[in-house]
Formats: sequence, structure tokens, C-alpha cells
Amino acid sequence: MEEKKKLRCPLGVPGGIVAALVGIVGIVMNIMSFNLLGLLTSIGLFLLAGPFVRVTLMVHSANDRLDELEKKAGK
Repeated sequence: MEEKKKLRCPLGVPGGIVAALVGIVGIVMNIMSFNLLGLLTSIGLFLLAGPFVRVTLMVHSANDRLDELEKKAGK
């Protein structure tokens, strides 16, 4: 049987890191400029970055487990 190449790329990790960094920079910039709406948006972006990374990693690990189960069932 031919080996399938994994097409998945865990883009949630770099995406979550970028979201967290943008959130932190936005928090600092909006505190310095006294912009309340921008500050709330930046805090929300920062708080969503962690769960985004966690869910993406969970989905990828589940897909890897399914691949392993398919290999065992195919033997």
C-alpha cells in the first residue's frame, strides 16, 4: 500500500502567535492613545489567540490518530 503524504500544516500555531502579538501591541498602543474601543478589540484578539491554537492542535492530533487507526485497520 502506498504511503499517503500528510497535507496538513499546523497553521493555527503561527496564526495564534501572530494574533497574540498583534493583540499585545494593540493593547499597548491603545493604552497610550486612550482609545477604549480599540483597547477592547485588542484584548479580545489576545484572548482568542490561545484557544485558536489549542483547537487547531487538537484537530491535527485527532487527524494523526485517525491516520494511525486507518493504517492498523488496513493491515
